[in-house]
Amino acid sequence: MNPSDIGKAYNKIIHLWESEGFNRENGIDQHKRAIAFVKNRGKALDVGCGCTGRFIDLLLEEGFSPEGIDVSEAMITLARKRHPEINFHQQDICEWEIPEKYDLITAWDSIWHIPLVQQKKVLAKLVSSLNTNGVLIFSFGGIDEEGDHKDDFMGPEMYYSTLGINGFLKLFIGLDCACRHLEYDQYPELHTYLIVQKA
Repeated sequence: MNPSDIGKAYNKIIHLWESEGFNRENGIDQHKRAIAFVKNRGKALDVGCGCTGRFIDLLLEEGFSPEGIDVSEAMITLARKRHPEINFHQQDICEWEIPEKYDLITAWDSIWHIPLVQQKKVLAKLVSSLNTNGVLIFSFGGIDEEGDHKDDFMGPEMYYSTLGINGFLKLFIGLDCACRHLEYDQYPELHTYLIVQKA
């Protein structure tokens, strides 16, 4: 599946994030941990921003000037309704030429949908879009080896990929980043997140 297919799949299940049962606290504490490492609170980018606006709200509260990107048209439409003052981009992160530099970039539950062969390229692009001392937080499947798979847990078939724990760490060391935090935050589930800081 390519990112445009993922966007179409998310267009069909936007109700999951609109429901009263959706946990709007999901990822908030993790982002607060990442923000604690940020030295300058300038621009921030939410990759795969979705429609809830919860990270945009947090970034605004913490003094950032945020913007968002998502491949799903339906997600971006709702995001713009919630935050008409924020600049949102409906784009494929694999192809998008990032026009700014940021002090914080988040990619929560998003880049694991991009093709495995694009993972290193996209993460390198995100790091190159950070200012010095900028921070990247993202979630991934915390398995030991790289791999990819598809499932229909949310309804439509979705694609997931990961470089594996050591694959991500090796990549970021090579990109001159320091690992600030790595956690299996839903253990024994394999949902994992990493906070890295650009030298």
